[in-house]
Amino acid sequence: MAETVTPAVDDTPAPASTRRERSGWYFYDWAMSAFSTTVITVFLGPFLTTVTKLAAGCELGADTCGGYVYPLGIKVAAGSYFPYLVSLSVFLTVFALPIVGAIADRSAHKKRLLAAAAFIGAGATVGMLFVTGDRYLLGGALFMVANIAFGAGVVVYNSFLPQLGGPDDRDGISSRGWALGYLGGGLLLALNLVAVSLLGEEGNHQRTLDLARWSIVSAGVWWAVFTLIPLRWLREHPTAAARAGGNPVTDGFRQLGRTLREIKAYPLTLFFLLAFLVYNDGIQTVIALASQYGTEELKLGQSTLIVTILLVQFLAFGGALLLGALAKRIGAWKTVLISLVLWTGVILGAFRLPAEAPVPFMILGAAIGLVLGGSQALSRSLFSQLIPAGKEGEYYGFYEISDKGTSWLGPLAFGIVFQLTNSYRVGLVSLLIFFVVGFLLLLAVPIRRAIVAAGNTPPRVL
Repeated sequence: MAETVTPAVDDTPAPASTRRERSGWYFYDWAMSAFSTTVITVFLGPFLTTVTKLAAGCELGADTCGGYVYPLGIKVAAGSYFPYLVSLSVFLTVFALPIVGAIADRSAHKKRLLAAAAFIGAGATVGMLFVTGDRYLLGGALFMVANIAFGAGVVVYNSFLPQLGGPDDRDGISSRGWALGYLGGGLLLALNLVAVSLLGEEGNHQRTLDLARWSIVSAGVWWAVFTLIPLRWLREHPTAAARAGGNPVTDGFRQLGRTLREIKAYPLTLFFLLAFLVYNDGIQTVIALASQYGTEELKLGQSTLIVTILLVQFLAFGGALLLGALAKRIGAWKTVLISLVLWTGVILGAFRLPAEAPVPFMILGAAIGLVLGGSQALSRSLFSQLIPAGKEGEYYGFYEISDKGTSWLGPLAFGIVFQLTNSYRVGLVSLLIFFVVGFLLLLAVPIRRAIVAAGNTPPRVL
């Protein structure tokens, strides 16, 4: 799309940050990606679905089960319980995350907020140790706490990005953070793969369930331990509002109210955010439900799923850096558009996958890995260009509504379609609309004009 706006020259120096500080920022992605990968992507969906099936009266290891559970008296198909939980947790984050962001903008101690979110989320994840037998309600409650805390931590973490580099540096910084995150998540997943391979027993479904539980717990421990690095290496960069003093909680609520009233002054930022919420909801749904699709529809074993996701992780490390390099040549906006075309192909390929065929599933996983990290990293850095100065936390609070593990429309659509058709394949096809509509919305954003309208200087290449 041609752009005609010529931005004013901005002689403001790029934000000062040290290599140690940027490395500390990268390491929070390393820490939290264990939750995103080991918990959300691989183990929790099949684990909690199995626990829910037990509560519905199904036998452990049964291939098919049409049972129902009744949380709060609501009839829910056992296979739809986890997707519905994801949607419910994200519905709650819609209210919580912008508030967290507003408080972060007014706080001179953002690292404390990051620590609180990380340790609450990690604690809830470790609490999955007690989800035994048919305790699906406990598992659901712990997951919601962990997922909301995860989102809150990402809001605070992302709000550091504009303070770590200038407009031309953020694509690279964001891509390196995502790449290291996939490397860390992949390393823990590899350790869990070794544990499942060595300790698992063919046909022993209880042992498989126990190993899944302990793998989930390991992610909580990993998240907590490695969060200590960014808490030590990151520096506080208080905004002017934070330096003015006051109570960050009450002031944050008031600031959020002002932002909600004034946000219409940045319609192009809102339009980009709408596009992101649509297409990234599709991405996050694929990530969250891939294991459930593999086990329930394709009848693949746990070891196949772990190997595939491990392949995704390490290819995503290279893919994030590769698309980051492409963005440096043609711009982040065009690169993200290309990635959405590739995502559409991924969904079509997944629909046609044969059951009980590990190799095609792994090939598809490789394709996902190449586009996954880059599309997310570049969306994050691109959005940082559209945020008015001093409101990074608030705007990333809105952004996080559909970021890492916090999609809700996709899982809701998937769950409803499955309940109506009892087909995971049809549920998967329903996700195509998120990528097609998201592509069209992003294509319509005049990105350079949007950056200038937010009061920022565009990078040289968009």
